Amino acid sequence: QLEAFSSADSPTPLTDKPSNRKTTISDDDFGLFESDDGAVSEADDSFGFFEEPIQAQTDDASFGLFEDAHLDVLENSDTQSEKNNHVVATTPPTIASIKSASAAISSSPKMASSEATSIRVSVEKADQLINMVGELVITQSMLAQLTTELDPTLHEKLHEAINQLARNTRDLQETAMSMRMLPIGNIFSRFPRVVRDTAAKLGKQVDLIIEGEGTELDKGLIEKLTDPLTHLVRNAIDHGVEVPAIRESSGKVARGKIVLKAFHQSGNIVIEITDDGRGLDRPKILSKARERGFKVSDEMTDAEVWQLIFEPGFSTADAVTDISGRGVGMDVVRRNIVAMNGRIEIESHAGFGSRFTVCLPLTMAILDGMSVSVSGETYVVPLTNIIESVQPDPGSINMIAEHGRVIRVRGEYIPISHLGTLLGEAVSTANNGQNNIVVLLESEGKKFALQVDELVGESQVVIKSLESNYKRVAGFSGATILGNGRVAMILDVDALRRMSQQFG
Repeated sequence: QLEAFSSADSPTPLTDKPSNRKTTISDDDFGLFESDDGAVSEADDSFGFFEEPIQAQTDDASFGLFEDAHLDVLENSDTQSEKNNHVVATTPPTIASIKSASAAISSSPKMASSEATSIRVSVEKADQLINMVGELVITQSMLAQLTTELDPTLHEKLHEAINQLARNTRDLQETAMSMRMLPIGNIFSRFPRVVRDTAAKLGKQVDLIIEGEGTELDKGLIEKLTDPLTHLVRNAIDHGVEVPAIRESSGKVARGKIVLKAFHQSGNIVIEITDDGRGLDRPKILSKARERGFKVSDEMTDAEVWQLIFEPGFSTADAVTDISGRGVGMDVVRRNIVAMNGRIEIESHAGFGSRFTVCLPLTMAILDGMSVSVSGETYVVPLTNIIESVQPDPGSINMIAEHGRVIRVRGEYIPISHLGTLLGEAVSTANNGQNNIVVLLESEGKKFALQVDELVGESQVVIKSLESNYKRVAGFSGATILGNGRVAMILDVDALRRMSQQFG
């Protein structure tokens, strides 16, 4: 007896019954299926499963993406019987069907959320946005100044609105500034090769350690910072790190170490270049300075002696090489850093190494400053240069031969000048410090003091270039617009210190 499935659920046996039709069994169909004319088709490739090609449904393996995909039937009859009538094989998708599937997938919300969300904006547009934010900061300062004249009890809501505007303006300013921020690792990434090439040329073994490469800095500062840092790193290898034989004789490991580190501190970015070499040679620096006719003395502090290496034409190298000895470089380093409203400091210990610290503002568009008043005019002093402000005691300001006027602060004598005198203004209280305020400043590793009439207050100001709008003026690094609409000059502390030495 031969059995076959008459339906998908209930198989029934085929029995021999009297019939006029003739059943023909072939090798291809095994007599399982009948054709329409009473005979089993021998040439039908569908084996009687399907009357016509069936279109794939949305719940099959094609997920409804391929409309023309057809179901193929297995060619092997043994596999056919093992599947128990469940055939789900599909033909390979065509290129057109793959493209349609890709389009459908990319249009889905999940794929759209994973796409890149960044856009490319030109630097000019970012600068224009920052300038407009700067103007908004000035306008907000004007409104804040006007509300100070109003009674807070009668205009409480207005004061609250102005305070909210100040917070929103500050957030907008920080967001606009962040658009120009880039990781300083863009600069640091070039130094492994610089260290490797310089050390190989000098016959030294040096390891470079980089820290804080993710610290962000204004794009304009990054472009200007490359050359100064490169010179400082090469100098650390040339003048700082010793050759392996000398290091081992002094109890050090043969391989020297240079650490390049960047971090944020008090609204500034600080970059440190530290080496474990021989350190700066104080007697040799003083000797070279005397040879070049510099005015030096053995009583100078270490910080003052270290600043001598930034003088033009100064070098402690015994021989001129392609790396050092020409006396150019360190003066350019300081000049470039000062041009970015920054400063450089040196800490060194003989036999243990040196540390060069570069302190820069996060951006060159906004400045944290202290507003001071002299003879009715307002000036802005960068906060990065201010040590402290004091009101001098009677008799604390004296005249010392060859040093001019000095002020005694906690046992230390610091040169002092009146800001109005340096700027060419007629000052009646220039020699009387009892009614004045003294601002202690630090410039190029040296301290000096400025007398002013009044401290107006601390604020953020938007820097406007003097050179592009007027011309360069000695003693000033820029200008700004105050909340009352008046223009205030931003002081160049380094230039003022040099001017005070001439007056002294």
